[in-house]
Amino acid sequence: MHNGDLIDLDITGVAHGGIFVGRHEGRVVFVPDTLPGERVRVRLTDTRKKAFWRAEALEVLEAAPERRPHVWASASIDRAPEERAGGAEFGHIALAHQRALKERVIRESLERVGRLELPVEVRTAGADETPDGTGWRTRVSLHVDDAGRVGPFAPRSHRVVETPDLPLATAAVARAAAELRGGAVGRIDLVQPADGRVRVLPRPDGTRDAAPAEVVEERVGDRVFRVDAGGFWQVHRLAATALTDAVTERVRASVGDLDPDATHLDLYGGVGLFASALADMSGVATRVISVESDARATEHAGENLAEWVGARAETARVDRYVGGLVADASERERERLSRGVVVLDPPRAGAGRDVVEGLAALGPSAVVYVACDPVALARDLAIFAEHGYRADGGIRGLDLFPNSHHVEAVVALRR
Repeated sequence: MHNGDLIDLDITGVAHGGIFVGRHEGRVVFVPDTLPGERVRVRLTDTRKKAFWRAEALEVLEAAPERRPHVWASASIDRAPEERAGGAEFGHIALAHQRALKERVIRESLERVGRLELPVEVRTAGADETPDGTGWRTRVSLHVDDAGRVGPFAPRSHRVVETPDLPLATAAVARAAAELRGGAVGRIDLVQPADGRVRVLPRPDGTRDAAPAEVVEERVGDRVFRVDAGGFWQVHRLAATALTDAVTERVRASVGDLDPDATHLDLYGGVGLFASALADMSGVATRVISVESDARATEHAGENLAEWVGARAETARVDRYVGGLVADASERERERLSRGVVVLDPPRAGAGRDVVEGLAALGPSAVVYVACDPVALARDLAIFAEHGYRADGGIRGLDLFPNSHHVEAVVALRR
């Protein structure tokens, strides 16, 4: 078979990354825009590898009962594959079944990569989630091509797809996007912080921001966080609160009340979201350190943690910071760390062996891991298990990205 050939496939599985699995004469074929239980006609797009091929879905021959009209017409299978907008890979699937598939991806990643069997449950971001999982994105990145077209990329490409709407975005962000017209080649970020006003941030290729970054405020309950308009903050309007609640719940379930004289760490801490949650649990003198490699985020973390005299923010790469503690921490500091809790919220690649083994050497009483990639999570949990840390309870999944394949997971680990 060659690229461009058409074949009919029965879809039997789901893989990480928003793609689905069929087999042709025993060979695995990865294909998007479908779901298990369907028979589809596909066009082969990559037949170079012996282990698997890739294809694009052209037509649904037999639909699964969980299929629904796509929430975003611009991403529907009715469009030519090269004209489908990316970023809503699950938008054709009933919302409850999306969550079941995400549970399956997490569970199978744990089993395959980590050799771990743990219960997994994926929940909504909050009680006021919309019934169809739309209207949640407060941050959207669009792209401008050399023809002046503005829109998202098509999946697995840098082809800009113009679209009349952005149903996953909040109404205000969608309105601001509809008013965009051309601009320099590159990216345009739209950001709606807690004050409700949308900021439009052009990011032309090959340039850096010349003006100082605007600082905006985000809220979690009654607490205010300062963050650069273009800096990192969770994109779902309910996500920061949902994650804070999940982390706090897992800490309390694992260790009860935090030891105020212990040293607690918030690694990959951003602007101090989880550090503030830890500090809130134990009072003004709580010893908590937020560690983040981005200097601007660390600056904001210092401001956001200012009310706790025992809290501080450090600018450092997490692997180097943990390695430094292993090598140089005093006996007294190591004893405090051993009574403390670590919140670990790494980027998509995961924490990695050096960080995990360093933490295991420090021996904190509990680690609460917040993961955005199930494969990286499984790999890191397996390393923790090598050093005597086990999941304390199951995996709490949070569906912070409805109608896409992404999912957050929170798990507590105890010695």
